[in-house]
Amino acid sequence: MPLLDPPLTPPPKIKLSRLRDIGWSKWDPIGLLADGQKWDDEDCQPFADEYDSYLLQAAGQLRRGVAEEEVVGYLVDIEANYMGLGPARGAAARAKEVVAAIQADEELWTFPK
Repeated sequence: MPLLDPPLTPPPKIKLSRLRDIGWSKWDPIGLLADGQKWDDEDCQPFADEYDSYLLQAAGQLRRGVAEEEVVGYLVDIEANYMGLGPARGAAARAKEVVAAIQADEELWTFPK
């Protein structure tokens, strides 16, 4: 009788609200939030998910062990080329802050029980 592989543990799930807290507070390249606004304010709901795909990609890369410098480069590239904003002063510093915050947030991931 062949041995069965043990069941795979489901991957952790990300807490999107925490990721948005990080992203919107440290990386709003388009400048959608006015001073004092937060992504979860009622009038911001139409665009609250604007950066989700980029932040999820960055968090996933970090979770898989991609080097922090590569993830910073990814965010800078998204801002400059994909969003079409070109090279921006402080882009790398903002991206580094996002990466550091994602790495430091111990409550960002929910692990299955």
